[in-house]
Amino acid sequence: MTERFPETQDDRYDDDTAYNESSAYGDSSVDATARIVDAGGDDDERRVEAALRPRRLSGFAGQTRVCDQLGLVLEAAKRRGTPPDHVLLSGPPGLGKTTLALIVAAELEAPIRITSGPAIQHAGDLASILSSLAEGEVLFLDEIHRMARPAAEMLYLAMEDFRVDVIVGKGPGATAIPLELPVFTVVGATTRSGLLPAPLRDRFGFTGHLDFYAVEDLVQILRRSSGLLKIEATESAITEIARRSRGTPRIANRPLRRVRDWAQVHGQGMADLDAAHAALALFDVDDRGLDRLDRAVLEALCRRFAGGPVGLSTLAVAVGEESDTVETVAEPFLVREGFIIRTPRGRAAAPLAWRHLGLTPPAASARIPVPEALPLGTGDGRFGG
Repeated sequence: MTERFPETQDDRYDDDTAYNESSAYGDSSVDATARIVDAGGDDDERRVEAALRPRRLSGFAGQTRVCDQLGLVLEAAKRRGTPPDHVLLSGPPGLGKTTLALIVAAELEAPIRITSGPAIQHAGDLASILSSLAEGEVLFLDEIHRMARPAAEMLYLAMEDFRVDVIVGKGPGATAIPLELPVFTVVGATTRSGLLPAPLRDRFGFTGHLDFYAVEDLVQILRRSSGLLKIEATESAITEIARRSRGTPRIANRPLRRVRDWAQVHGQGMADLDAAHAALALFDVDDRGLDRLDRAVLEALCRRFAGGPVGLSTLAVAVGEESDTVETVAEPFLVREGFIIRTPRGRAAAPLAWRHLGLTPPAASARIPVPEALPLGTGDGRFGG
């Protein structure tokens, strides 16, 4: 599905906005709505977030280096009177890649066309989009790494030469008709830039990698969001929410609304520190931002398997989830925060995991023995990667 947006100076793109992009981790058995700390978002949540998304780079909190670099690219292009280089934005879901794409269009005062890699499965799909672009228009391709390879090959030729070859007919009688395209700017977003074909990746003149946000940046975002949503929140509550939000603005905005709900139902309407503690406890988010699934993984790893190492499939069975769910939903955060270590023999609990659970690591002799010669991913899955 492709959406065409009006000129970005339209009032619908005011300065009152959050952070929105699709989760690229794929489907899992954990419903996004069931995990308040999930970085993905459904359509209903995106409509809420649309009212919070900043329009200009000056209103974008955090990602200072990327914003400074992108601002230079856009300002130089405006002074030359030419479209800027193509832009690739990479990083985990929920950090603001879609927001920055919309900001690019707003800063250039250009219309923007939005589509995604999974929606473009044939070169013809892409050709129809490219042929309808206006001069200077911004084409935003979310999850660009999931685009079909024939379409990706057509895209990087179009990005360089601003033309595509339309094949008419089949077999020996087929002919290629060159189709000239107006000059346009591609903004691609990906959570896995390594999956992009090298020729396509090389066509981007600017690549910005978005990192997880510091607590101070999330506090700034939450202050703005609470004002736009007309939530009366104390500074201590905002700081507490930011501290438990995994460095992700989308996650931060979600518990902010739940704390508001708790304050309205059980409190005095003010989102204070007590309301924040109670609401986050209700939704199983502890003081390190771990939820039920995260703690279940750590509990199984430490209590059942003496800290590991243990294979992914065995660990998933122990927590009652699919292997993909454990690997793509819980594990990235646990590894990043130092709770879990990934080894060639399987997953192992780091010292922080034992401390967080209030447990004492067993002596080395009590750990599960691991056959040195067992190849990765063989056997009963216990020692798989």
